[in-house]
Amino acid sequence: MQRRKKILVVNPNSNPQVTRNLAEALQPVMFEGGPEIECVTLAEGPLGVQTQADLESVTIPLSRLVAADNSADAFVIACYSDPGLHVCREATQRPVFGIAESGVLTALSRGDRFGVIAVAQGSIGRHMRYLRQMCLMDRFAGERPLNMSVAEAASGDDTLARMIKVGRQLKDEDGANAVVMGCAGMSRHRSALEDALGIPVIDPTQAAVSMAIGTVMFQ
Repeated sequence: MQRRKKILVVNPNSNPQVTRNLAEALQPVMFEGGPEIECVTLAEGPLGVQTQADLESVTIPLSRLVAADNSADAFVIACYSDPGLHVCREATQRPVFGIAESGVLTALSRGDRFGVIAVAQGSIGRHMRYLRQMCLMDRFAGERPLNMSVAEAASGDDTLARMIKVGRQLKDEDGANAVVMGCAGMSRHRSALEDALGIPVIDPTQAAVSMAIGTVMFQ
């Protein structure tokens, strides 16, 4: 009997609420006959990956986790800064997906120009460097912050209202016709935000896991 394929989704921060939100957002792709999708929390991570220092601090722990895991057929790093992506790819021959890279690539297939909702202003410079490395600035409409922490975005009562306000600015003022949610902790709001904006809204973790499913099922 063929072994069931497995995708390991790693939340690089130590906030279990973010991991629970990820698992909930991924329920639609947990189907009979499909791969097992396990969401785990990196215990060594900060409560939220919000600075360059936070990002650098989880790189080696992520690499160790990937290198030591013998059960997963693919990995997803569920943080919008894609921390440790290339180090993890060096640590295994199995595919490793970063949600920022996957989310943006998905947005490009849904609209001509994409915008990003960031958690905080301090995240934007880091995200912009990444987009320049990917040579995507010609398709980039803009990025605007919620000015919240990762923990607030994951569990705050007014998160959705702020996301709708910022999403409308990206659409109406910046000309975005697809929006990427720039934090894994926002995942529970994708459907409601898309209904409010009337344009495609990409949950980058869903995008990365969808790519991982296609990869492992065709192996």
